[in-house]
Amino acid sequence: MRPTMFWSILTTLIATSLVSASSLHRRHCHTIGKCNFHPSKSPKCWGDHSLSTNWYDEVPDTGVTREYWLQIQNGTAAIDGVERIVLTVNGSVPGPTIIADWGDTIIVHVHNALDNNGTSIHWHGLRQNGTTQHDGVASVTQCPVAPKESITYTFRVEQYGHSWYHSHFALQAWNGVFGGILINGPCSAPYDEDKGVLFLHDWFHNTTDALWSTASAGFPPIAQNGLINGTNIYGNGGKRFETTFTAGKRHRIRLVNGAIDTHFKFMIDNHKMKVIAADLVPIKPYVTDVLSIGIGQRYDIIVEADQSSGDFWLRAYPDMACSADNEMVDDIRGIVRYNPSSRQNPATTAYPYTEDCLDEPMSKLVPYIPLDVDHPAKEKDFNVGFTVNTHGMFKWTLDGTDLLSDWGVPTLQQSLIDLSVFKTSSNVVELNEKEAWVYFVIENGLAALGLTHPIHLHGHDFFVLAQEANANYTSATPLQLNNPPRRDVAMLPANGFLVIGFVTDNPGVWLMHCHIGWHASQGFGLQVIEREAEIPPLCDTSSLDSTCAKWQKYVAAKGILQEDSGI
Repeated sequence: MRPTMFWSILTTLIATSLVSASSLHRRHCHTIGKCNFHPSKSPKCWGDHSLSTNWYDEVPDTGVTREYWLQIQNGTAAIDGVERIVLTVNGSVPGPTIIADWGDTIIVHVHNALDNNGTSIHWHGLRQNGTTQHDGVASVTQCPVAPKESITYTFRVEQYGHSWYHSHFALQAWNGVFGGILINGPCSAPYDEDKGVLFLHDWFHNTTDALWSTASAGFPPIAQNGLINGTNIYGNGGKRFETTFTAGKRHRIRLVNGAIDTHFKFMIDNHKMKVIAADLVPIKPYVTDVLSIGIGQRYDIIVEADQSSGDFWLRAYPDMACSADNEMVDDIRGIVRYNPSSRQNPATTAYPYTEDCLDEPMSKLVPYIPLDVDHPAKEKDFNVGFTVNTHGMFKWTLDGTDLLSDWGVPTLQQSLIDLSVFKTSSNVVELNEKEAWVYFVIENGLAALGLTHPIHLHGHDFFVLAQEANANYTSATPLQLNNPPRRDVAMLPANGFLVIGFVTDNPGVWLMHCHIGWHASQGFGLQVIEREAEIPPLCDTSSLDSTCAKWQKYVAAKGILQEDSGI
């Protein structure tokens, strides 16, 4: 048996057994300790902990390790009926969902079986508290993993809810290298059925590599389609996503916007959504008809099946105020059926919505655990701009610098070997004070072309202190310091500003970037080096150096040149 075939069979068997075991666990009560979890009767309980536990300070000690094996490989697939090259995780798009309980340790072995591509896997939104080396960002916390080589990521899940993993090398994530993360824990409202992770994507009939020349010239490629959990129709091919609701039951759906260049407005006809979490932060529930979800963001919703019967459209509309053009703009739809044997197309009508690419209102995103913000020890202002280099390539800038991080000597490795002076192109912000408040003011004026950007910070949940479109930030701008929204992706509004705050409580090297894939590759990002003197004891330098040595050998043998920002 060929090694590749053996690995594929092994990973499928292991991933399937782990997911099945964890799914069974989720359907029963978490009975450890004094507060027994039950999704419909006591959703706020979780053993000796509960929804009121401040997970930044206290995390269950489960003693459980969940181990997964993922293989990244080349393939072809007709996801929407049109065949194209894809990159898969264990042979599928999306890849298998990683499931664990709050407080578990996760070990993931990633093997690069790609023909001619490096890779890395980032665990989006997971803080990686004390495990910066396992954040999985090529050129920042590691070198890319060379073809036919492997890497192991180990980290503890100190948050709960859901998120996603994806490649953080070049634009690989949007060729298919992604999957869900589901961390069982308490929640802020009762439900009866957990429908799992639901991905929203834009989709192209060419690979991101083939489209890069268009994007790098400053012209966002036109999407041919959008996908709901990895499927949709196109022409006479493909198929709709379908799910079944049980009348009278409450259904939990874990939304992820995994698009490269599309902000979605999500809705289910004739049904309201109770929103219970934003990213990995439980919030006080609120009800809405339409949910505005930016790239990289996640929302946890509960939908009550309050109709007696029928078939209903589930819709994801690209918000054209900031999204790539899409041939299927009005037809990115799935079907909710009350009768699973029905084959009828719904005849239902969409809710009205406004195209504005704004976040859900700050007033609605009220964290369940109230935390206030103190005055900053340091405040940094950044202006978004752009430039065109001598090769005609469009670049995004923060304060005049487009990020360029060396994939052969990642920033974490530079920090460990005490290269005390970082290149200007690395766009490094050094924060060495312990447990200090830091504010970032990101201004998106006319020089930034009037576009909206989803801003993602690794290593932290940040506090959203102010956010406004078509406005200038001044010293008189009011900041919300009393229990503001917390999350890890927030929208930087067009011609406006975003102010975020966080505490320097996690030593490491952390990327902050726009989560529009093209923009990240075009240099829209910076690197936070946090409490640098405390980083070395957290790292396994032999593993880091070994991955880099193999990558450098591969690059030298193939004569490959880095052509994007490195992230």
